[in-house]
Amino acid sequence: MAHRERLKELLKTKSLKIGDFLLASGRRSKYYFDSKLTTLTSEGARVTATCFLEVIAREGIRAEAIGGMTLGADPIVAAVAALSHGGPTPLDAFIVRKEPKGHGTMQWIEGPVKPGQRVIIVDDVVTTGGSTLKAIEKAQEFGLEVVAVMALLDREEGGTEALAARFPFFPVTRRTEIFGE
Repeated sequence: MAHRERLKELLKTKSLKIGDFLLASGRRSKYYFDSKLTTLTSEGARVTATCFLEVIAREGIRAEAIGGMTLGADPIVAAVAALSHGGPTPLDAFIVRKEPKGHGTMQWIEGPVKPGQRVIIVDDVVTTGGSTLKAIEKAQEFGLEVVAVMALLDREEGGTEALAARFPFFPVTRRTEIFGE
């Protein structure tokens, strides 16, 4: 089974929850994707990282690091960084905090990145794109050059349009693919 097909199967069987949910966007939904139930498994981490690296290679994205807003992006960027080591496009990982560190360096960005580096911003699930845009804003304030934005799953509720209007945006999977629409 191809990596992308296996990823869709994992998201559907492990991460998809049916019920009444309040999303980070403030919207209510009859379904919810808890991506960490996929990305924090050994198989899910490897398949996710493989799919991300395949998109990066196919699209010719040139970057030095990959990062996103904690907590959803954390397992994705760590897996991608680990799998990229020794490959044609090694990527370091970084994390964007939801609030600045309250002590020590007082920073928003954690990881081995420096101003001027080309980076990919990642989100696990994109609905409206709001939290992804906040991660982009903090990365740019730090001095990083955002060259692409990627998501594990696009809920297809306006986030693609909001992100693609400003950056090359590449969702690895889409809601309609998971639901078979």
